[in-house]
Amino acid sequence: MSKTGNLSINSENIFPIIKKWLYSDHDIFVRELVSNGCDAITKLKKLALIGEFTFPENYRNKVEVVVNANDKTMKFIDTGLGMTADEVEEYITQIAFSGATDFLEKYKDNANGDEIIGHFGLGFYSAFMVADEVHIDTLSYKDGAQAVHWECDGGTQYTIGEGTKTTTGTEITLFLNEESLEFANEYRAREVLEKYCSFMPTEIFLTNAAGEPQYETVLKDDLRDDDEIIEYIHEDAKTEEKENENGEKETVEISPAQEKAKIKKRPVSISDIHPLWTKHPNECTDEEYKAFYRKVFMDYKEPLFWIHLNMDYPFNLKGILYFPKINTEYDSIEGTIKLYNNQVFIADNIKEVIPEFLMLLKGVIDCPDLPLNVSRSALQNDGFVKKISDYISKKVADKLSGMCKTDRESYEKYWDDISPFIKFGCLKDGKFSDRMMDYILVKNLDGKYLTLDDFIKENQKDTVDSDADSSAADSSESASEEKEAPQTILYYVTDENQQSQYINMFKEAGLDAAILKHNIDSPFITHVEQKKETVRFQRIDADVTDSFKEESSAEEMKAATDTLTEVFRKALGKDKLDVKVEKLKNTKVSSMITLSEESRRMQEMMKMYNMYGMDPNMFGGSETLILNANNTLVQYILNHKDSENVPMMCEQLYDLAMLAHAPLTPDAMTKFISRSNEIMMMLAK
Repeated sequence: MSKTGNLSINSENIFPIIKKWLYSDHDIFVRELVSNGCDAITKLKKLALIGEFTFPENYRNKVEVVVNANDKTMKFIDTGLGMTADEVEEYITQIAFSGATDFLEKYKDNANGDEIIGHFGLGFYSAFMVADEVHIDTLSYKDGAQAVHWECDGGTQYTIGEGTKTTTGTEITLFLNEESLEFANEYRAREVLEKYCSFMPTEIFLTNAAGEPQYETVLKDDLRDDDEIIEYIHEDAKTEEKENENGEKETVEISPAQEKAKIKKRPVSISDIHPLWTKHPNECTDEEYKAFYRKVFMDYKEPLFWIHLNMDYPFNLKGILYFPKINTEYDSIEGTIKLYNNQVFIADNIKEVIPEFLMLLKGVIDCPDLPLNVSRSALQNDGFVKKISDYISKKVADKLSGMCKTDRESYEKYWDDISPFIKFGCLKDGKFSDRMMDYILVKNLDGKYLTLDDFIKENQKDTVDSDADSSAADSSESASEEKEAPQTILYYVTDENQQSQYINMFKEAGLDAAILKHNIDSPFITHVEQKKETVRFQRIDADVTDSFKEESSAEEMKAATDTLTEVFRKALGKDKLDVKVEKLKNTKVSSMITLSEESRRMQEMMKMYNMYGMDPNMFGGSETLILNANNTLVQYILNHKDSENVPMMCEQLYDLAMLAHAPLTPDAMTKFISRSNEIMMMLAK
């Protein structure tokens, strides 16, 4: 016989799990309890707006955190709506009953629930992660309400009865366990409060009950109603004897008598209740943006510029993203995007919300509509979160493209710093790439910035698909075939100093190249080649272009190549060295090293994935030594191959070619310097 029933969760078993595993970071209990206090105050404001409550004179909404290292306690005191005994039993003793949800349901026609922080009812129990015992003292705003005292030692039983609280609100006292006494320290408590609560919508104050009281002196006329006066102080007028214009001495009053008061030092709120991101961009000045950046990120280098996000539909999202000035090395870029929910800090760099490439930036994003889980540190509802992420990515693209179109001068000024962000974004986000590809800039050899499309147009030329002989042989067949789109080769430079010889040759030949020296550029040019199939990138030292050569006899060049290949291989001890002889227009250039673009990219990939110890040549292609037949030194070697000085000259020309291509190894550099000294000694004889 079958039987149905309801599952029953035994709180005796689940409570220890909640205490230990509900939150990954134990200091998060501070955020949860302060958030509860802020919620209680927000609810009271809502009730006042709809006429169900009237604030008494001198009311101040605030949350006070009191630490006491002597008593090993921590208190959270709010001036919110408080609770009745029935509400304590309903909201506190029923685990996971959400008071916020219940309140919103009751007042959904009159209150805007977006400002209520808590939605789960589990936050209160985070207190038991650090406390052996928790007490609640509360007094409801309702007429005739009685104060309530509740306490629990972390087991399944609690005690509830009449309390002694005389002001509306709630006071939660944590009796800290031995492992958590650090939180009773004022400096540690301040650190945690500043981490989670710096921008909560209610003023938050920290008091050290065990510390020595601190005082300050103010003018009597500047006293506030909540000042705790220790004593009044009368200061007599201050005078000074001075000589007048007649040379006579007279007493002059330099400051009047003052009435002052010695008061207990006024607490300063930890929370900025109106952070910059909550304001409209038109209300914010450049200096405010910079000051906010310095305050939040402790970075005193000014950001390049920023993007202020401000959206109300279809979801509520506000924030500020800063583009910081970065180092040249890609690996050194580290950003921080702080995620908030109703001004409550959630976490840094949550990848579901922040597009991966924007995590290189610094900034804050506040989205009250985020579907958080019970610990508020992970997300639910991937589809909705993806829409938020896409929106952020789109707004960044809109800002950057708009700057390029309307403020090209600033865009060019910032380009070297922001290009890694943009290029990384293009690699990681297809939609971002589509939006930004027309606004990618390229700096040429003259230091001029061109859009990628303009750079392509300036370097466009047809390439021959096959050599003349095969074209002639297949002319009748190829005439009927559809002509392939011409391919455009874009030359680029990765190190202006190292490749200066090639740059000079390019300039002499009237050719241009792009400066692409950031680590992100290597994968990015592959991305561009995939997007623009008729474009191919090639580093300027990958080959010797026809523009650098004079016309020469193929037979003559083959004979010279065969002879010099044999001589150089023997002198260098490199049996597989690839040698090529060309007649270069610049007679001062003796030797060059080229490495095919494919081989270089393969070697870079191997380095990226730490594939050290593997032979780059296993993938086909290696370095080629180009010798200039028009150079005097090369001609000497060609004509005096049996001379005793030729081996040393071969080694020197090879090392000179390598130096213009890449740094020598320590051993090779040592030999190069020794050999250079030997050559100079020979000349000095």
